[in-house]
Amino acid sequence: MIKIKKLSKFYGKKQVLNSINLEFKKGKIYGIVGENGAGKTTLFRCISGLENYKGHISSDHTKLKDHLGLLLTEPFFFSKITGKEYIRLLTNARQTEVINIEDKNIFDLPLNQYASTYSTGMKKKLALTAILLQENNVFILDEPFNGVDIQSNLIITEIIERFKKLEKTVIISSHIFSTLANTCDEIYLMKNGEIIKKVEQEGFNNLEKEMKEFIVGNRIDKLELK
Repeated sequence: MIKIKKLSKFYGKKQVLNSINLEFKKGKIYGIVGENGAGKTTLFRCISGLENYKGHISSDHTKLKDHLGLLLTEPFFFSKITGKEYIRLLTNARQTEVINIEDKNIFDLPLNQYASTYSTGMKKKLALTAILLQENNVFILDEPFNGVDIQSNLIITEIIERFKKLEKTVIISSHIFSTLANTCDEIYLMKNGEIIKKVEQEGFNNLEKEMKEFIVGNRIDKLELK
């Protein structure tokens, strides 16, 4: 379990997270939705221990970051590291022994090639593979479906479903609402650094309609398309 109390984050004088309170339980899948700039990625970075913040984050683990796999929207890779070396680097950091990495290459990546030469989707699949092999208990996936081919999206969706059976805690952000609706137990709507709504499965359809009305509104009408 992860408990977040009165979490706030400032960059200089600019406040990007405002007194957030959340609770994430084992065996549950949580979605975070909101427009660009709502604060989703900053929230994820705070939970993962990559940012300083005001407030309190507690969990069942002494050091949450040592049990957490973070998939960033744009994963970072050193310029001269192969896919296989990257996986070794991340698994060694958790003292996890992985035998026959090639057999676990479920996305058919060119593991002997420099990761920096990978496409955007390939980089995301490599980063995901590495945190999967770390044997984490908590996963934060920031836009895991963005830039990835349809076949890989199906695999990622099945992995998330498997996480639930394994009693993992999973937090996902996505701009593709249907992917969250198909996998999540709860979805939180974020706006201007605040959680403004919590919705459980039976309310997902209404939330999608509300988001469309709020985001789209009459913007398209202003184009006067002909």
